[in-house]
Amino acid sequence: MSPVTDVPKRRSRAGGIALLVGAALVFLVLLGLGGWQVARLQWKLDLIARVDARVKAPVVDAPGAQDWSGVSVAADEYRHVRVTGQFLYDRSVRVQAVTERGSGFWLLTPLRRADGEVVLINRGYVPARTGDWLPGAGRPASGAIDPVGTTTTVSGLLRISEPRGAFLRRNDPAANRWYSRDVAAIAAAGNLGAVGPVAPYFVDADAASAVRRADEQPVGGLTVIAFHNSHLVYAITWFTLALLLGGAVLWNLREERRSRRAGALPGNALD
Repeated sequence: MSPVTDVPKRRSRAGGIALLVGAALVFLVLLGLGGWQVARLQWKLDLIARVDARVKAPVVDAPGAQDWSGVSVAADEYRHVRVTGQFLYDRSVRVQAVTERGSGFWLLTPLRRADGEVVLINRGYVPARTGDWLPGAGRPASGAIDPVGTTTTVSGLLRISEPRGAFLRRNDPAANRWYSRDVAAIAAAGNLGAVGPVAPYFVDADAASAVRRADEQPVGGLTVIAFHNSHLVYAITWFTLALLLGGAVLWNLREERRSRRAGALPGNALD
């Protein structure tokens, strides 16, 4: 075979090897992505099981100041807790919300415990009314249901602070406009630190705690506990793509061998 005719063969051989190596790398990446989604699926299932156990567990006292540094999403989110103290109705704030009852607000009211600690309580949903958040409308109604100074016990789900506002909508403390339950920002805007140390979490009151005596008072027990879980679908997708790629490479190799044996193609290094 002459050197001239051998050059295209060497180039074809190098190109074939490069394509095969590239396909192998992509195949391994697809397998890795599929395996990662399987791991994520197991993590999500464990998370759902943990949260379900917390919600259904017997109620316990909410963490006190000595335990606040250890409060976290992983260890405490949706824990069933109770808090006893006095509501500071005049320091209530509204946080925009969309619930099964429609658009409106979460009504958050600080509750001061006997030891002086303050815990924000999401007392529940209140509907939007004409004039809410308009200039000159003043502070929102407190939805008070008991005389000031009455000791109350609230049970519900411990929730972690939601800092920085909602998607594309930042909290505006100066205008008293809230789009997320940012505990630190709400406490700072209401000067709650002057009342006592403020817990880094809030509590979603359950339906039993959110006693209603008038239509304008909050509806509790509307916490939605749902976790998006499409990891199995993603895993199947990645593994299917890997299978299709592997099948395509094997089919191509087989066809090249057949063609060469029939004399239709020159020799190839992939043989």
